[in-house]
Amino acid sequence: MASIGPNTTHKVGVKKTTTQKKSNGILKSGTSSKIKGSKASSSAGKSRGSAPKLIPSEFNHATSLNDFLSLPTNQQKDKIMNELLPHMLGERATFHEGISKPHTASTTTSRGQAAADIAIIIKNLGPIIVLKEYGILTEIEKILLPLGIGAVFGNGVGLGVHPGGGMRKIASTASLASMDSDNAAAVAASSEGGINSSTMSIASSVGTDSKRGKTTPANAREGALLFLRACCELGMKSIEPYVVPLLAAALDECGSSSSSVREAAGDACSAIVSLANPLAVPMLIVPVLFEALNSPEWRVKSIALERLVQVASLAPSQTSPLLPQIIPTVTSQIWDTKPQVTKAANAALLAVCHTNDNPDVKPAIPAVVKAISKPSDTYKAVEELMATTFVSTVDASTLSILCPILSRGLKEKNAVRKRACCVVIENMSRLVDSPNAVAPFGPLLVPELKKVVENVQFEDIRDVALSALQALTRALGHSDIESAMAAVMAAEAERAAEEQRRIEEALEDERKREEESRKKEEEERMVFREAMEAQRLLDKMALEEEAAAKEKAMLKKEQQKKSTKSAGGKCQGCGLKKCKKTCLFYSGK
Repeated sequence: MASIGPNTTHKVGVKKTTTQKKSNGILKSGTSSKIKGSKASSSAGKSRGSAPKLIPSEFNHATSLNDFLSLPTNQQKDKIMNELLPHMLGERATFHEGISKPHTASTTTSRGQAAADIAIIIKNLGPIIVLKEYGILTEIEKILLPLGIGAVFGNGVGLGVHPGGGMRKIASTASLASMDSDNAAAVAASSEGGINSSTMSIASSVGTDSKRGKTTPANAREGALLFLRACCELGMKSIEPYVVPLLAAALDECGSSSSSVREAAGDACSAIVSLANPLAVPMLIVPVLFEALNSPEWRVKSIALERLVQVASLAPSQTSPLLPQIIPTVTSQIWDTKPQVTKAANAALLAVCHTNDNPDVKPAIPAVVKAISKPSDTYKAVEELMATTFVSTVDASTLSILCPILSRGLKEKNAVRKRACCVVIENMSRLVDSPNAVAPFGPLLVPELKKVVENVQFEDIRDVALSALQALTRALGHSDIESAMAAVMAAEAERAAEEQRRIEEALEDERKREEESRKKEEEERMVFREAMEAQRLLDKMALEEEAAAKEKAMLKKEQQKKSTKSAGGKCQGCGLKKCKKTCLFYSGK
C-alpha cells in the first residue's frame, strides 16, 4: 500500500481542448488589446496593387451607346453635363430625376461607373469635343485645382522647394496651362496671386482637407480622380495632353483625410504614369515627383516614390541620364521619420540605380544602395567595387551611383579603407567619357583625396592616393592637381554665391510679403478704427435721441398733470370733452 508523506508530489494531467470562438470585433474586459502581427496586419504597409478596370453602367452595351450617339449635339451635351457629370461628382441630377423621385446615396462604385460612361463617350466623340467644347476639363480643374497648379504640395509665392512656387515653373516650362481651357486665366491669376500661408503650410503635416485648402467635397474630388483613371484606361494617346498635366493634382490628393479619395488618387497617379509618353519623363513626370517629395504629407511622398519606381520600369533609358539629380533627392528621403517613406525611398533608389546600363557596376548596385541607406556597410560596397574590373565607359549616371559611397569611404579613419577607395577612384577615372560627366563630382572627391595625400602617415597609401588624384585630375580636363583644386574651389565659390543669391532673393521676397502684409494690416486697422468711431458716434446720437425723447415725455407728463384735459381731450372732472356748468373745471366757454 502506497504511503503519502509530506514530500510526496503529484502530477495531474489535464487535457487541453482548444475551441475557436467567433470574434465579434469587441475586446472583453480584462483582455489585452495588443494584437500579434498576422498576415493581414503585415500586409497593411504594402501597396494595394493594380485596381480593377472601371466598368460603365449605362453605355456597357452597343445599343445604348448608339442611341446616345444618334441624339443631337445639344441633347448629348445636356445628358453629359446635367446627368452623367453630377453622378460622377456624387450629386443628384435634379433636372433629369426630379425632386420627388426616390434615389440612392452616391457610392464609389456609382461614381466610377459614371466616370467610365463619360470615358466611353470621349472614346467615340473625341477628347476635344467632350473635354473642351462641352467643358468637362474645366469642371475637373475647378475641383482638383481650385487655387491653381502653383498651390499644390504646399507651394506658393516664396513657399515650397523653389522660391516663387516650383509647380508654377514646371507648368510654364511644360505648357501645362490647362490646355487653353476656359478657366486658365483664373487659374493663372490665382497662382500668381499666391497662397495664404495660414491655408497652405509646409511646416508640418496639416491633416484635414479643409486646412489644406481643399474646399470642394470629397465625393467630387474622388469622382474627378476616377474620371482621370477612366480616361487613362482608354489607352488613347490623344487623351494624354489633357490628363498627364493633372498628375500633380492627383499626387496632392494622396494626402487627403478621406481614405476613398486617397485610394482613387493613388490609382489615378499609377494610370497617368502608365499612359505618359516616355519622352515626358525628364521634362514633366520627374520634376512633378520631385515637387511631391517636398510635400508635408508623408503619404504624398510615399506615392511619389512608388511612381518613381514605376517610371524606372517603364522608361529606363530616359531615367538613367537623370540619376545625378534623382539619387541625391531620393537619398534625402531615406532618413524620413516615417518608416513607409524610408521603405519606399530604398525601393525607389534601387529601381532607379538598376536603370544604369554599365555592365561593370550592375553586380555591385545592391551593395552600393544598401551602403547609401546604411553607412556602416560602406566598406562592404567598396570591396564589391574593388573586385570590379572597369572595362566599359563611365558616364555621369554611373558616377552618381559610385561617388557618394567613395566620398564617404575617404572620410573614414581606417587608412586601409581609404586606400581601397583610392584604388576604385583611379580605375574609374581612367574610363570617364568626358570632363563634363565628372565635373559635378569633382568637389566631392578632389578635396578628400588631397587630404589623404597630405595627412595619411603610410607612404604606400599616400602614393596610391596621389595616383588616384592625378587620374581624377586628368579626367576633369586639368594638367595638374593645383589647377584642378583651383577649378574645384572656383566651382564651390560660384555655387555658394548662387546659393547666397537665392537666399537673398527669398529674404527679399519675404520682406516684400511682410511689408505688404503690414500695409494691409494697417489699412484694415484704419478701416476698423473708422468703423468703430462711426459706430461710437451713432451710439452717441442714439443716446442723445433717447434722452431727448425721455425729456419730451417727462414734459408732456408734467403738462398733463397741470392740464384739466386728459390725453384724449376729455375733462378729468366730468369725463366729457365739453364740460357742463356743474363741472368744477367749467370755464364758461
